[in-house]
Amino acid sequence: MELICPAGTPAALKAAVAAGADAVYCGFRDETNARNFPGLNFSRDELRAGIEHAHRGGVRVLVAVNTFPRAGAIEVWHRAVDDAVAAGADALILADLGLLAYAANRHPGQRLHVSVQAAAANPDAIGFYVEAFGVRRVVLPRVLSVPEIAAIVREIDCETEVFVFGGLCVMAEGRCSLSSYATGQSPNMQGVCSPAGHVRYEERDGRMLSRLGRFTINAFGPGEAAGYPTLCKGRFATDLGTGYLFEDPVSLDAASLLPALRDAGVTALKIEGRQRSRAYTERVVGGFRDALAALAAGREIDTAALADLTEGQATTAGAYRKTWR
Repeated sequence: MELICPAGTPAALKAAVAAGADAVYCGFRDETNARNFPGLNFSRDELRAGIEHAHRGGVRVLVAVNTFPRAGAIEVWHRAVDDAVAAGADALILADLGLLAYAANRHPGQRLHVSVQAAAANPDAIGFYVEAFGVRRVVLPRVLSVPEIAAIVREIDCETEVFVFGGLCVMAEGRCSLSSYATGQSPNMQGVCSPAGHVRYEERDGRMLSRLGRFTINAFGPGEAAGYPTLCKGRFATDLGTGYLFEDPVSLDAASLLPALRDAGVTALKIEGRQRSRAYTERVVGGFRDALAALAAGREIDTAALADLTEGQATTAGAYRKTWR
């Protein structure tokens, strides 16, 4: 299985190449990609230089243009597609139907992947993308179990890519409007979920509150680490009680499931973390390169190798084992 690694900066791209990535994914420094945070991403010149560097090391570069264009501003996304192709991208990762049509018609020789933002989670949906736009790979949303992935693979005519490590969104990607409701900035259109400029921490009655916009997302007791206020990982009061309703705020780590994902027919393993440091990139890429080597040799995989890099030093297999509450 291929190892697809994050590159939020030119330095991280070089680190991923050196650590053994088969491919890196990245995006432009604007709203056309779903990790549009200050200090991240690539200028046009940086992308061109990064692709040249990666190709010298035998590594492919996948460029994400995976947000949904705003009405009246489609030329911004068209320009991103054109510039990524001109820079030598090995594949474009797209979600919007109109943008897929544009790329397929304007650049018929360009390899296209369906972004996880499209939330294509069944054979009919995936088959449509293959037939209509000639896509070669689909990044599956993180709401499927391993048996469900295996069933999909048997019925489609394209490659599959799944997330195996990093931050875990417990919503169906491309479908969540929580951040947009709370802050006016959408992960699906502006590429920003729970933007830092809207985050506030304040002490009240001996507790630390984390707030996003005008909403309190969590409350932490004395000595309890105050996490980042991501909406889907907040604690809420309901008739069932107060707590984390979907999943505790921990990281996805599917290292223990690599044999099952291989047997399911998965083509590529994707590491999340374009907003993380170069050191994170080096460690995680190296760790999964070692895990894949162990898998190929029939050795036991060290499933605890990256525990110190996880959120809260705790992990989950997420929907892969269907253990969400």
